[in-house]
Amino acid sequence: MRKILLIGKTGQLGREIMKDSSLFDFKIVSFGKEELDVTNELQVKEKIEEIKPDILINTSAYHVLVACEENPLKAMAVNFVAVGKMAKLCKKYGIKFITYSTDYIFDGEKGAPYEENDKPNPLQIYGISKLAGEYAALNSCPEGVFVIRTCGLYGGEKGSPEKKGNFVLNIIKETQNKEIIEVSSEQIVSPTYAGDLSKATLRLLNSKANPGVYHLVNEGYCSWYEFAKEIFKLINIDRKILPIDRGGISGGAERPKFSALKNIKAKNLGIELPSWQEGLKLYLNFLKKIK
Repeated sequence: MRKILLIGKTGQLGREIMKDSSLFDFKIVSFGKEELDVTNELQVKEKIEEIKPDILINTSAYHVLVACEENPLKAMAVNFVAVGKMAKLCKKYGIKFITYSTDYIFDGEKGAPYEENDKPNPLQIYGISKLAGEYAALNSCPEGVFVIRTCGLYGGEKGSPEKKGNFVLNIIKETQNKEIIEVSSEQIVSPTYAGDLSKATLRLLNSKANPGVYHLVNEGYCSWYEFAKEIFKLINIDRKILPIDRGGISGGAERPKFSALKNIKAKNLGIELPSWQEGLKLYLNFLKKIK
């Protein structure tokens, strides 16, 4: 049984990987940011030497867009510098390294889902820092790094600790005190359920996949407005939803208008996530069970 050292156990994805690891015959040792500071290279090195993992999975990120714009040095420290140092440590100790990136490395001008080899052009500090992290990791340990890009991630009972929720939870919460819900209609994404992403990641690790960049998202794409409509339909919420074109600006940060991703490389290995509609159903069923 191979051993995983997981960084970021309290996040939406980290929690799912912890749940799913035994299903794929992995033993997992995990840490949250209060237990392990990803920017402290010595701490990470000590954990690697203590645990002796076969695989290091990094799900930590500084990912609140406005916070990244306001604190670019912190965004670079977590999303770029720390990732590059982890990759170097993994090379030194002969460990596979999995780290996650984002659709926000693209500018959205293609007008169709992005493939792994499409040219990046990030629009904001968050995307720049994540792309820098990709380059740092792949350059530091090309023979052992898997960069997994995803899009519109949601999951968990409470969503993301940093964002205090996720799109699904927040839109449901809005219905408690609003009769009309306004939702962005110009941003086209591939909303991805963390439970599906976790299983696809672990399947990738159990496959004969070569290191490199992979897109793992629920199949298909939609606007956030269409996604909200599907949420309301599935849980029978009777509220009016207004599509709003915000011109790609939200919370003071620029976002790509069409940043859906296409899973090409993993699909060639037989690894495919369900449709975004199926992923949403799974998540809503999970929320229903824990009530």
